[in-house]
Amino acid sequence: MSIQTIPLLRSPVRRVLAVTGTGIVVMLADTDAGSIITAAQSGAQRGYQLLLLQFLLIPILFMVQELTVRLGAVTGRGHGELIMERFGRGWAWLSVSTLAVACIGALISELSGLAGVGLLFGVPAWVTVACVIAGLIAMVWTGSYRSVERLAMIFGALELLFIWIAWRAHPDPRALLGGLARMPLYDRGYLYLATANIGAVIMPWMIFYQQSAVVEKQLRPSDLRVLRWETAGGAVIAQLVMIGVLVATAATIGRINPDAPLNTVQEISGAITPFLGTDLGRVVFAVGMSGAAIVATIVVSLTAAWGVGEVAGYRRSLADHPLEAPWFYGIFTLCLVAAGVLVASGADLVKLSVGVQVLNALLLPIVLGFLYALATRALPEPHRLKGTYAVVVGVICFVTAGFGIYAGLTGAV
Repeated sequence: MSIQTIPLLRSPVRRVLAVTGTGIVVMLADTDAGSIITAAQSGAQRGYQLLLLQFLLIPILFMVQELTVRLGAVTGRGHGELIMERFGRGWAWLSVSTLAVACIGALISELSGLAGVGLLFGVPAWVTVACVIAGLIAMVWTGSYRSVERLAMIFGALELLFIWIAWRAHPDPRALLGGLARMPLYDRGYLYLATANIGAVIMPWMIFYQQSAVVEKQLRPSDLRVLRWETAGGAVIAQLVMIGVLVATAATIGRINPDAPLNTVQEISGAITPFLGTDLGRVVFAVGMSGAAIVATIVVSLTAAWGVGEVAGYRRSLADHPLEAPWFYGIFTLCLVAAGVLVASGADLVKLSVGVQVLNALLLPIVLGFLYALATRALPEPHRLKGTYAVVVGVICFVTAGFGIYAGLTGAV
């Protein structure tokens, strides 16, 4: 009896472990260097006023990413590939173009963040960027999808340090509750940061990546339950990291000196970690920021190569040798190198990062529009988005995209 039942008991566990990964990785990548800087700016400038928005974004983030795993597991097609099949090559290229813009901005932001971390310890920016790019190229060119996914999860887990930093900052409970009750939508500065936070959570490349990763792992409709739970848990973790950064900066900079300059990674590190001691604070911040930036760099560069390949039609699997899929590995490498060159030339990380998140929010109508259309048309009847839930998701997508555009244009005036 025991000989026969052990495999039966272990098999479901093994399957769960095999399925798990895509949701956790994409959610950890969601809290990238740009997102962390956006959350830091939000806490420093507005205290806890943007905290409620972070909680409201949790179910929205889950709804969006759940549709991507449903589309990937049921159809076995990537996001760009499905758009091309349903709406034509022209619309597919439009969608991939928005993806390319978002990926370029994100990669510059991630590598700039890593360069800033290097500067904390006196390492020149170009040295840090060159080492990171060389390491990631070697990892992807020689590894399988599973090995890349596991390394991404390890790096991404380092972000959880920001939750600990928030706890050590000892935020004032009354001030925190007061900030939760305030959302000054009439304030242009608030609207601009609100848009940046929306764009920092709902990103075009996340949709492409998770759907492509589900296809890459050859996951099936029977895996949807695990994928949904993993995506839900990842959404909570991602937002807890954002909340941790916002609370830490609100409890320090926002309370003591809200007008303090935050123009570099060094200034942000120095401002939010003095309660840990200079050396320990710098190390903790550097580890958290590096983990966030590295996992996002992996995800974004792979997304660009996958997304273009879905429309262009070239081979695009990590199971293929670089000689078998030269375009896939070539575009992956080109994106990293091009972004690295731009970063090495010098960039204003903070302004760039917040601006990239605002751009993400302005792209939401295209991104969410295609996602919703595919979920209601490309899926077979048992899995199709329909009924009351379809109406709820549609309203949330419309409001989120509409608010992103309104707040972005209003806040930028």
